[in-house]
Amino acid sequence: MPDFSIGVDLGGTNLRIAAVSAEGHLLEKVTLGTKLALGRDHVIGEMCDAIQNLSAKYKATGNFLGAGIGLPGLIDLEAGMMRKAVNLPGWENYPARAEIERRLGLPKNGACVVLENDARVAALGEQWLGAARGVENMAVLTLGTGIGGGIVLGGKIWHGMNGMAGEFGHVTIEPDGHPCACGNRGCSEQYASASALLRMAREAIATGHAPALAQAASSDPEFGAKSIYDLALQGDEPARRILQGFGRYLGILLSGLVNILNLEMYVVGGGASSAWDAFAPSMFEELRRRSLVYAATAPADPLKSNSSGSNIERKTIITRAVLGSDAGLYGAARVAMLAG
Repeated sequence: MPDFSIGVDLGGTNLRIAAVSAEGHLLEKVTLGTKLALGRDHVIGEMCDAIQNLSAKYKATGNFLGAGIGLPGLIDLEAGMMRKAVNLPGWENYPARAEIERRLGLPKNGACVVLENDARVAALGEQWLGAARGVENMAVLTLGTGIGGGIVLGGKIWHGMNGMAGEFGHVTIEPDGHPCACGNRGCSEQYASASALLRMAREAIATGHAPALAQAASSDPEFGAKSIYDLALQGDEPARRILQGFGRYLGILLSGLVNILNLEMYVVGGGASSAWDAFAPSMFEELRRRSLVYAATAPADPLKSNSSGSNIERKTIITRAVLGSDAGLYGAARVAMLAG
């Protein structure tokens, strides 16, 4: 058995822990509920217990390289502190790394604990083992409740000055647009996220001209991006218009990223990416219109492009993520390996 590390994906609902070999094989995965109501110490305790159990199980046949912890929020990487926690009440300005290391008895034998933003580790996971395998320079956009992001350069996460690089969800795409929780107006996540889809659906329903959407919203307690996508596939025009608008706004965001970064690949993941077939055509149309760089480097058929062979040579590839929710686990494990 080769060397391995532990990847942790801590979310507001689920706490997921996995042992991953240095070759990228998933050895074992554990999923627990995140019991936030029981407090921060309880969550840290369950996390560390799982890390210890997995590391003990596999260390007889390989070296334990450390643990990477993917967290939702702003992280002071040097200090190992959560500065601003999203969906984790009580974690603000919390020295999480020191506490986890204390409970695990690390660092020792080269093993350490590395904190990282959850979207950044998802980007590294897709670069290491997913849609961008073998692509040294790429970016990931995760379309969930908001828009997360990460940039990988030379096979490593690009952090910027203090770890905040890749906040794609707070790029302004409508200067006087909808207010955002960050304090700005017109942020991209107000137009190209799963929550944005729901807002646009509610606005369409309020006009009285979207009966199928209204029926679905009233009868389905889990009404969301997939529901809108399903209606669009069935030919419902209001649903189709919503997803076309969604794609247009995502294209505006991506056009700026392509013009500035000129990377080989941009990978789109997160729950809202399930509607790819419905929004991608308008996204690519907007990209060609707004990005000189993309127009000059786009593949002949962007909807069929992928990351294999000569297809990516000197082309800008924009494609879907393939690892799903496991991208963060693989990426978190990978940051621990790279830190060793």
